[in-house]
Amino acid sequence: MRIFHVTPEGFSELDALPAVLPAQGFVWIGSGRREFEVQRHDIQAALQRWAGAGIVDLHLSDLLNAQLPSHFEDTSWYDLLVFRRLATTSEGRALFVDEEHGTLASAQKAFEAIDTSPVGFVLYDHVLVTVHPTDCSVREHFARRLAQHAQENDLRGSARLPTSPADLMLRMLNHMVDSYLDLRRLLTRQLSTLQTELLRPRSHFSDWQVLLASRNALHQLEDTCEDQRSAVQEWIDALDEWPEERDAESRRERELLRVRSRDVLEHIERVLTHVRRLEASAEAAVQMHFSALSHRTNDIMRTLTVLTAIFLPLNLITGIFGMNFDVIPLIHATTGFWVALGLMALVGVGLGVFFWRKRYLGTHVRP
Repeated sequence: MRIFHVTPEGFSELDALPAVLPAQGFVWIGSGRREFEVQRHDIQAALQRWAGAGIVDLHLSDLLNAQLPSHFEDTSWYDLLVFRRLATTSEGRALFVDEEHGTLASAQKAFEAIDTSPVGFVLYDHVLVTVHPTDCSVREHFARRLAQHAQENDLRGSARLPTSPADLMLRMLNHMVDSYLDLRRLLTRQLSTLQTELLRPRSHFSDWQVLLASRNALHQLEDTCEDQRSAVQEWIDALDEWPEERDAESRRERELLRVRSRDVLEHIERVLTHVRRLEASAEAAVQMHFSALSHRTNDIMRTLTVLTAIFLPLNLITGIFGMNFDVIPLIHATTGFWVALGLMALVGVGLGVFFWRKRYLGTHVRP
């Protein structure tokens, strides 16, 4: 567990939970899920001292639940937002070998490497409690980033640090949504690999389990994005219901929160649109695969039909000359065999040329 004191002018890390809240700024408590479970009694006692109320038991269970979907709830003392991050595990990031080539095995690993673990935010007036998965890098990323901002603020006075717990929470949400860019690149490339394999000429595609797993992964991502969108929209609705601020600076900060919230919502909408586009692309690839198979089958059947039509007259000629009659023209002539053979060759070649000109033979069929 790491504890930070954030003010508009500076950023520092505390060694322990303070007895009272600092006069300026707010306190950010960033903890892993297991750390939070072990130290929740100390955190509850500190929140009771600072804000007069700790986290209710039901919300504690939500923060410790690794399978909870994104959602938002508010109380009289704090707001609770659970947001499932869109990221890849270390195994998934290791699949970024090149930008163009992939295999069915790498595609399967890519879809299996998608991680959508929830991150919990408990938002008080002057305290932000975040509960992260064990391997989540969001806390460390923002600890480094805010420390850099504080140094820049000391040197040039231009860096803008978060002014409230809600401001920091929205920055973290925006970072988690933007991290989807890596995941989008991975999914797009691996899905392109599946499409190439499906539409490859003379392909005998049989890895339907991989394709089914990819579609299930995309459906899971779509559900995750929809939950994220609903949670952020509920947060925006709750933000609009906050009491109106009296001074201009507070009203400006409230408007900035609305802008950041709408920006996060717009990014989620872009993610959702891209996931649905990938789903449509996968469905189109499957339909094109079966269309190509049907077209290939039609080509084979057309060729066999044309060959049958060519040999039918030849069978008729051989059948006529095979009749058991004594008197048949050319049957006893010395040149009869060659005449019949020439006639059969002429009929076969003529029909072949006719069908070829009609494009019944070849790669294209005349409409």
